[in-house]
Amino acid sequence: MVLTTHRPHVQPTILPPDSAPTLRSPLGPRPRSAVAPTHAPRTPTGAAPVGTPAPTYAKPGLTEREITVLEAWLDCDSKTDVAARLHIALGTVNTHLTRIRGKYTRVGRPAPTKAALVARALQDGIVTLDDL
Repeated sequence: MVLTTHRPHVQPTILPPDSAPTLRSPLGPRPRSAVAPTHAPRTPTGAAPVGTPAPTYAKPGLTEREITVLEAWLDCDSKTDVAARLHIALGTVNTHLTRIRGKYTRVGRPAPTKAALVARALQDGIVTLDDL
């Protein structure tokens, strides 16, 4: 069932075709800075606009061995495979990964998951997309 009211005494407002009706929020007007411009071109996710310098990241100061373990971890399916490939104990693999994550956290770039470690390794040039 649809209920409608009929108001014969109210004239409809005719808007020009290029103007859109404004909706009012019960929370009040939104700040101007929060409104995204509709005419600005969008850049692909992760891509910097042309002419923008590449972002620089704080380096965590990983040792050569930590980089080797990180590369193996990103290439293998399990920590057991990393241990077998590098001929080290599983506990040593875990220790290296804990230290790597700690160093990234100390420089303000936490990496609590393997996906985050992939992102950090890409940002730091440890691996490339072709390596993955």
